[in-house]
Amino acid sequence: MPLDKDALASLRIDREDDSNRYRESFLRRHRRWIWITAGVLVAVLVLMRWSGTAVEVQTAVIEAPEGSADGSVLNATGYVVARRLATVSSKVTGRIDEVLFEEGTKVAAGQVLARLDMSTARAEYVVAQSDLAAARKRLREIEVRLAEARRNRDRNQSLVASKLVAQSVLDASEAEVGALEARLDAEHANVKVAESSLALQQQALDDHEVRAPFAGVVISKDAQPGEMVSPMSAGGGYTRTGVATIVDMDSREIEVDVNEAYVNRVHGTQRVQAVLDAYPDWQIPAHVIGIVPTADRQKATVKVRIAFDGLDPRILPDMGVKVSFFDPEAMAKDESEVKVPEKAIVRDGDASRVWIVVDNKASAREVRTGEARDGEVTVISGLKGGDVVVVDPPKRLRDGATVKLKGA
Repeated sequence: MPLDKDALASLRIDREDDSNRYRESFLRRHRRWIWITAGVLVAVLVLMRWSGTAVEVQTAVIEAPEGSADGSVLNATGYVVARRLATVSSKVTGRIDEVLFEEGTKVAAGQVLARLDMSTARAEYVVAQSDLAAARKRLREIEVRLAEARRNRDRNQSLVASKLVAQSVLDASEAEVGALEARLDAEHANVKVAESSLALQQQALDDHEVRAPFAGVVISKDAQPGEMVSPMSAGGGYTRTGVATIVDMDSREIEVDVNEAYVNRVHGTQRVQAVLDAYPDWQIPAHVIGIVPTADRQKATVKVRIAFDGLDPRILPDMGVKVSFFDPEAMAKDESEVKVPEKAIVRDGDASRVWIVVDNKASAREVRTGEARDGEVTVISGLKGGDVVVVDPPKRLRDGATVKLKGA
């Protein structure tokens, strides 16, 4: 039977027409949401473009209060020093057997740092022990003999009373008791001498141990095992006079020489700012603790002692330091009291704020204001000298917005 090609063609599915019909149906049903999405995308793009555009502003730099640029009345240089620093030596001359520390070791008060050769001192101690033991035995012997002599004397007294022995026998007994009592007193004294001698030898043994006089840190190791050490210079350069140098790190302070022409600017408990040469960006608060009451006629300076408000491990003895002395009367006032253009103040009811510029970014800051005069307002707190404020800030300025100086 021949195939009917026309009939077969009529049965074929036209997929292209179905696809077009589905697309038209989808667009009719979702046309509203497509327009909404497109609008949101356009708004986002506009906002991104607007936010990326720098806001042109006019700024003013806040000047520091009258005085020096940083408010100081005097600058000086000096060094970090330790009030308690000691080179530790032995009390006796001897050869070092042990060294029990290294540089940088923290030590406690009384801690053993080194030991000297104790062989001779130990032998002398043993001899002193033997002398004390012998003295105590002699004392015991005399006590026994004295007790026997007293019993004999008592018996002879009874016999003399009964006229059984002569008076001379009793006299001899009493003489022996007296002699033994005298020897007993002498032996008591000998025992005390032997005990003192033993204590002295014990001290000699202890003196062969070099101990830390106070808690601190060892900054110098000055002797090695096998070397001779002495509390005084002896034997030329072959004998050490010290074993270690110890610093009490809690006693660190600053010493500066102030020209005597300006020492009148320094007062007790005056506030000071210190900057170590090793850390030029680190400002350390400190205060004056004393002015040494004498001047150096050669340098025409007066020494001033300064204490750190807080100690830090980075502060090391003998470091160079620069210090700035602040006026006590100025320090008693609020350090933030500065003047700003009146147009820089944004008022919102009782609250006031200004816009400051940091790294080309705007930031709002709350301030407390005082009187206004001649187009300027006194800011009591919230600002300091050197801050950059926006004058007549635009309403569209926001926190974190990039700013551009007008005319730049």
